Amino acid sequence: MFKDYTSYEKKFIELVEMEREEEMKRHKDEIKSLSAEERQSKGRALIGLRGRDEGKGLRGTRVVKFNRDDELPEHQIGTGDLVMISKGDPLDPENPTGTVLERTKYSVAVALPGDPPELVFNDGLRMDLYVNDITFQRILEALEHFEIVTGKKMYIRGLLTGSLDPRFSELDEEVEINNERLDESQVRAVEKSLEAEDLFLVHGPPGTGKTTALIEIIEQHAERGQSVLATADSNVAVDNMVDFLNREGVSVVRIGHPARVTETLREHTLDFMVEEKEKYKKAQDTWDAIGEIGKQQDGETFPAQKWRQGLDNKKIKKLARKEKGRRGVPPKKIKSMANWIELQEKKNKLIRRAKRLEEEAVESIIKEVDVVCTTNSTAGSELLDKREFDVVVIDEATQSTEPSCLIPITHASKVIMAGDHKQLPPTIISREAKEGLEKTLFERMLDLHGSDIKVMLEKQYRMNTDIMNFSSDEFYDGELQADESVADHKLEISGKPSKKMKEALDPDNVVVFMDSHGKWPENTRKGSSSKENKKEADLVKGIVEECIDLEVQPEQIGVISPYDDQVDLIKSRLDIEGLEVKTVDGFQGRQKDVIVVSFVRSNEEGNIGFLEDMRRLNVSITRARKKLIMVGDSETLKHNKTYSRLIDYVEDKGEVVDL
Repeated sequence: MFKDYTSYEKKFIELVEMEREEEMKRHKDEIKSLSAEERQSKGRALIGLRGRDEGKGLRGTRVVKFNRDDELPEHQIGTGDLVMISKGDPLDPENPTGTVLERTKYSVAVALPGDPPELVFNDGLRMDLYVNDITFQRILEALEHFEIVTGKKMYIRGLLTGSLDPRFSELDEEVEINNERLDESQVRAVEKSLEAEDLFLVHGPPGTGKTTALIEIIEQHAERGQSVLATADSNVAVDNMVDFLNREGVSVVRIGHPARVTETLREHTLDFMVEEKEKYKKAQDTWDAIGEIGKQQDGETFPAQKWRQGLDNKKIKKLARKEKGRRGVPPKKIKSMANWIELQEKKNKLIRRAKRLEEEAVESIIKEVDVVCTTNSTAGSELLDKREFDVVVIDEATQSTEPSCLIPITHASKVIMAGDHKQLPPTIISREAKEGLEKTLFERMLDLHGSDIKVMLEKQYRMNTDIMNFSSDEFYDGELQADESVADHKLEISGKPSKKMKEALDPDNVVVFMDSHGKWPENTRKGSSSKENKKEADLVKGIVEECIDLEVQPEQIGVISPYDDQVDLIKSRLDIEGLEVKTVDGFQGRQKDVIVVSFVRSNEEGNIGFLEDMRRLNVSITRARKKLIMVGDSETLKHNKTYSRLIDYVEDKGEVVDL
């Protein structure tokens, strides 16, 4: 609980700034280690640019437009990002940094503070993405937003600080569920979400159909005439919601950069839908006219400071009418500058018209649809500025930091979040900020307001019971139940496993632990902080190859290791199309018929490092549908009580293979 909102805001501003500074440091480190061409190929730099003065911007800045003769390559530099301009040494502390105001196919306009150095008006310039700043800016705006809220939003602020409790009201009528396949706990979640006046949580353990329940929740609110903003931290999760909603016949618009949207969902993007609007077509005609004016301006003199001689636009036009010069600036030059100014005034007028037409076209689409879907960050874009919704639904809420969730929450006075705080937390790059940002808003609200504000989904549709039960008992108080469609399903193989793999690949042994008993020590590569285990990698290779020999498709096999170096090592040994070898983070939300986990750690001290994060263990062992094979050293792992219980569980329910 916070003393007041001021202390809440202060804490999160500090944490966000720590994270921002760490991201800036990472970009500096990458600039040091990569060539300009390599960084451009990653989309984080542009080279061969020239700068052109575009006059004064807001708050004492100067706008400089950077372009080159051809179209710019694909890049990640976008509006609101902080960029660094250089010629020569990209890490020279004297290099100017500025904020991107606008990007087109051919140019990037940047607002630079004060009077930037002459180098920015040269050719052969380099622009580096210094930090993807737009999300940080939107977080700060969201924190500031809750300083001055009134009405219903004040209640949300009270929930954030812990000074108020969530409210629920009984429904007047029975809820008619649209999706007949929903189970009892999913229906309970839908009903409770409708009873909630300001805050509700859907707790979705692995395989329990969290998104299915969430889609019904969104649909029920839309049917009651409520406007819904649905968000998630990642583009993949947002696309998933759009896909589900579309299949249920719910009208939806996906807001976000088209390049980051799945190809099959493009027709639901704002960029696609707006093209059919007459006002948008008129706006495009207007932009074409603006482009033609720009070409005319290229033939005139831009009124730079050296030609102005202290004259403002009005005086330049007056001198031109009188065909007079000024202090060494000939009448012809004055006339050309006046022409440029008049063309610019005409252009500005058309720009205002084009933007107004676009805004009206966008407005009409948002009013037409039931649901607006976007990422948490994009919920803070100009497109949704000052727009209010009846309810905001946040999926993946336990993979989003609390400040990033605030961005969509500024748009509504009722919040529904879905996630699972027993799985992986948000990715935080700053060690200093980790403790403060890793605990999510979902988890904090649960701690503050108790389990009455949430419903946990209890039936899972992924795992055989033997795979599920350890996770259920260890992380979910034994409340998970396997649906009958998956409770007893087992891996189907063609033929018999070899003598070496007989126990591991026997379909009746659904859970297997292959125990090296401390005989296969871990290794640390020179210059790396990660870990690898060559013997474990060799065994994983053998398991996967024999699975494929037994006609298990590579697409249905996943290999997981908590350590990047082990993932790289296994990939180098297994070059099989369709096979996925990833870290735990890469498998969150995924599932395969067969999962092979390489725990790596094996040392005399019993040190298991960040395997102690039990959320990683939970994710690792709940990706498998029909067969879970774990490879590790029991003598090291059993120093931790949870791993000790896991190995005992496998001995009881499956097979521990002594290597």
